[in-house]
Amino acid sequence: MEKRKLPNASAVLILGIMSILTCCCWGVIGLVLGIVALVLAKKDIALYNENPEEYEGYSSINTGRVLAIIGIVLSAIYFVINIYMLVVMGEQGIKDFQQNLIEKIKHQQEMEEME
Repeated sequence: MEKRKLPNASAVLILGIMSILTCCCWGVIGLVLGIVALVLAKKDIALYNENPEEYEGYSSINTGRVLAIIGIVLSAIYFVINIYMLVVMGEQGIKDFQQNLIEKIKHQQEMEEME
């Protein structure tokens, strides 16, 4: 009998990768994608455990699950940092911080050009 591919193997892998890539979007998008990947992975792992000789692609599910966990952790850290900065510095403080950072980078580039 030919082995069938697990139904959500590719989706879990793609969502796991996307959760890492989007963790810097305030942390929210990465959290959502990572959680969806974990839910899909859980369903496919249960399906695989019922009948392991019938399915292939378990390694993709496992890889996607690990990537989703990493994406969730990174997104959660980034989300907490953003909330902390918003509470401590406020919206105007964040804008001032970003503006100062841009000015420093421009100044550093000017100094490098002069050398």
